[in-house]
Amino acid sequence: MSFGDPNPNPNNPYGQQPNQPPQGQPGYGYPQQAPQGVPPQQGQPGYGYPQQDQPGYGYPQQQPGGTLQANNGYINVAGLGTVELATMGRRLGARALDGVAYGILYLIFSAIGVASLVGASESIDDCSGYSYGTESYTQCMNDAANASVGIVAGFFGFIAVFALIALLYEWLMVSIWGATLGKMVLNVKVVKESTGQAPGLGAGFIRWIIPMVGSLFCGLGTLLVYLSPFFDNSGKLQGWHDRAGSTIVIKTK
Repeated sequence: MSFGDPNPNPNNPYGQQPNQPPQGQPGYGYPQQAPQGVPPQQGQPGYGYPQQDQPGYGYPQQQPGGTLQANNGYINVAGLGTVELATMGRRLGARALDGVAYGILYLIFSAIGVASLVGASESIDDCSGYSYGTESYTQCMNDAANASVGIVAGFFGFIAVFALIALLYEWLMVSIWGATLGKMVLNVKVVKESTGQAPGLGAGFIRWIIPMVGSLFCGLGTLLVYLSPFFDNSGKLQGWHDRAGSTIVIKTK
């Protein structure tokens, strides 16, 4: 009496149907089945079950933007990768170059203003050639006074234009390009810590206005703002104006 297949294949030495694995010996392409009443163990897929990829050796780990690299002067910035923070020497050097540019511009405007005031005083002296109290003297003095008012107004106008240029120079250049002329010369750039892009008009204005408010205190506040990166214990060399604008200063070369 046979307890196997009622129609066994005489050519099959094992007496089992083709395309079936031997009992108790699962092969490739055949899932293992747990014994009856025993739940399958998690994390132990058998043959034929797709395994999910798990990060291991050889898989790079993405780090969030603003991550400091071992406090060695390098930082991971979104969109830029690992970049080097600008040293305080470079930053102060760039500030000094910008100060030279401001100084030259200020001297030009001041020279124009002084020349205008000198011209006004000379026009008043010209009236000394007329007899005091005569109509010609009175007319000369009125003309000189009108000219002086116009010259003084022009002088203060020059000062206002200088202040406007100073605003647009620092604010717009940092906001749009991330660097002033001094920063470009020394390969220094201001970027948003979260994106790696130029700060934009809003953050650029915040970064500019804080040192300007400090200038109201005899310039001491401005000096403290520019030196404040020395006091930053995060290792990112962020000044108070950098923290307010969420920016960092990096080296481009």
